[in-house]
Amino acid sequence: MKRVVWAVVFLALLAGGGLAYRAFSVDKANSQTAQAPRQPPAVPVRIAPAERRSVPARLDAIGTVQVFASVSVKSRIDGQIADVRVKDGQYVKAGDPLFLLDARAAQAQVHQMEAQLQRDKAQLVNARRDVDRYEPLMKKDFVSHQQYDTAVTTAQALEASVKSDEAALENAKVQLSYYTINAPIDGRLGMVSAKAGNNVKANDVPFLTINQVKPIYAMFSVSERELPGIRAALALGPVTVRALPAGDKGAPIEGKLAFFDNSVDTATGTIALRGIFANDDERLWPGQFVNVSMTLAEDPNALVVPQAAVQIGQNGTFVFVIRDDNTAEARKVVASRIVDGMSVIASGIEAGERVVVDGQLRLTNGSRVEIRTGPEPAAGGKTS
Repeated sequence: MKRVVWAVVFLALLAGGGLAYRAFSVDKANSQTAQAPRQPPAVPVRIAPAERRSVPARLDAIGTVQVFASVSVKSRIDGQIADVRVKDGQYVKAGDPLFLLDARAAQAQVHQMEAQLQRDKAQLVNARRDVDRYEPLMKKDFVSHQQYDTAVTTAQALEASVKSDEAALENAKVQLSYYTINAPIDGRLGMVSAKAGNNVKANDVPFLTINQVKPIYAMFSVSERELPGIRAALALGPVTVRALPAGDKGAPIEGKLAFFDNSVDTATGTIALRGIFANDDERLWPGQFVNVSMTLAEDPNALVVPQAAVQIGQNGTFVFVIRDDNTAEARKVVASRIVDGMSVIASGIEAGERVVVDGQLRLTNGSRVEIRTGPEPAAGGKTS
């Protein structure tokens, strides 16, 4: 009986030890599993290679359209508007009549000046005849020298009167011309504020404004560091300027660089430039904002990456470069300019290196990546 009891006790101890060892092994395995760090999943990204290609040395800027010339039309005399010959927004040529003022009084004054001139001319003809008659008689002492001198003086005085009358008549005609207000330049009218029957004063409020829009200017500014390149391009010939108004779906409008300012704005470090455009189709309108581009030269071996690859951080611009082991590396770069959605890289990476163009917001230095294929995203670098 004792042997049976001892056998049962031994088996119980043996079973308990096995259970304890198993529990210990499970706890140890769980502890090791908990202590092992779990590797983060790979970040899905899209990539593109840095490559060398021919890229135009182009300057892009935002400009404003300015009129070639602008004239505010006013009356030069006091009067009453008799007729308005134009309408709001009409296109006019230089010399076209715009307004007619009541000119009856001025016309009467011209007639009066003409009559006075004819009278003085007739008197001058008679005075010259007297001089011609008295001269031989004076030589024969038939008339006195005093009579002859008086005739000469009268003729000279009438000559002066005729010249005075001619000047007065010319002035009256000039005054009469002010009663017809003509367009001083070619251009398009604004709103016509004066109406027939209104009384107007000399040099008072303008009746309308004429803007010359053919040709027309586009004014824009670029960094002062671009000035040497601009001057070098101008030395080789005319520089083409292209402008496109906001919302215009057509091709850019071509013009020529007409002017750059004689000094740099020290407050902004920029210099103002002006392009001139024929504007025959009037696609450019005064006051419009336009996207302006100007090609100065061609860089045949520029290093470029998609614009979406270049990010801006606290320490400047950078890109994520994918190493051979498919991990990401944040690399500081210098981007000189953007041309047609591509950033031109001056330094920081080499041709052939792979850069991330989509998914950057989930990356850090050393992140594992999963490269996905597909169309490149639009500029801006959306995250996957």
